[in-house]
Amino acid sequence: MIDIKNLRENIEKTAKSLSRRGYVLDIKRFQTLDEERRTLQVNVENYQSSRKKLSEEFGKLKASGGDTSKLKIRIDEINLNLKKDNELLNSLLDSINEFMLDIPNVPDETTPDGSNENDNLFIRKVGDVISTNTKDHIDIASNIDTDLAAKIAGARFAVIKGDLAKLQRALITMMLDVAIKNGYEEYYLPYMANRDSLIGTGNLPKFKEDLFQTSENLFLIPTAEVPLTNIYRDEVINEKELPIKLTSHTPCFRSEAGSYGRDTKGLIRQHQFEKIELFKIAHPNSSMNELDGLLENAEEILQLLELPYQVIQLCAGDIGFSSCKTYDIEVWMPSQNKYREISSCSNFGDFQARRSNIKLNTSDGKCFAHTINGSALAVGRTLIALIENNFDKDKNTISIPDVLKDYFHSDEIKL
Repeated sequence: MIDIKNLRENIEKTAKSLSRRGYVLDIKRFQTLDEERRTLQVNVENYQSSRKKLSEEFGKLKASGGDTSKLKIRIDEINLNLKKDNELLNSLLDSINEFMLDIPNVPDETTPDGSNENDNLFIRKVGDVISTNTKDHIDIASNIDTDLAAKIAGARFAVIKGDLAKLQRALITMMLDVAIKNGYEEYYLPYMANRDSLIGTGNLPKFKEDLFQTSENLFLIPTAEVPLTNIYRDEVINEKELPIKLTSHTPCFRSEAGSYGRDTKGLIRQHQFEKIELFKIAHPNSSMNELDGLLENAEEILQLLELPYQVIQLCAGDIGFSSCKTYDIEVWMPSQNKYREISSCSNFGDFQARRSNIKLNTSDGKCFAHTINGSALAVGRTLIALIENNFDKDKNTISIPDVLKDYFHSDEIKL
């Protein structure tokens, strides 16, 4: 959530900043709601003041044996009006809160202008593309069975078995070990989250259709970012504890409501997929440096796996709802002859912290924390990249990178 005080004081500037990401702020509606709020708050305060004054007079008059009937009538009238205006005020505050929850984060000044992915900024390319394979992972590996998964659950699921299931497990363990080596504390988390948790991260109310809801107040998590962030909801953190660095492996569940017809084959876009999440809580003065560090940690996984990739900085029109600055890491997919996203590393500024009420206790007083997170990595897409980049069509094998050999206990997978 953006700062409502700053919105009141700098509404035109905020609207201009939000327009960089294609969001049109309804200035008139906000100002109308806010003016009504101010009027009602003044009314409520005046009623409370009058009631206090009359109650004191009532007490003195009663103590002296005087007639209090007229005062009681006036106090009852004030109580009635106070109750009415309090109800109106609470309803109005709910409307303002709903309005604020719908506003995305303001792009950071270092986020480039642009309206969509075509305007994203290329940062660097790492590793040489040497694979001559053109076969898709689903055609290479018979141990990925989407037909069986469709029988069990439906479209956009997969059953992975045998050596490929073992390779996926090896990837997960290696990724966690690297994260722990880099100072992240591992967490095992619930795979469901309540409504307040998802409001805190920005998934609700705006993106409800992207979630799988299991009950009135429970949803399957779309990413470990949700439970990791909410560990600190309604907490005050001493600045001496910063940066806080957490990691977790979880399945992630997404309805993919807006992707009908896209990436329907194989593991690229699934309702259920595995991911290793990196999460940080940082001081506002150092959060951009922490983002750079998290990006470096995510890149390290691809470097260890010897997979070619590139880093892209997203433009203002392409960053996520809660983000103010985002880098995407894209891995080379030979069958598609292009790079595909495998990690998104974002700084959310104090946007999630305001929604989740995560504060810092600093030498200058209390302030909202900054949150940063990213994948290191999306396991399914990493598995695809390994299969396609390391496939030897002459030997009909998939070679195992050196970093995984101690986890997988073999040099190759024979198909």
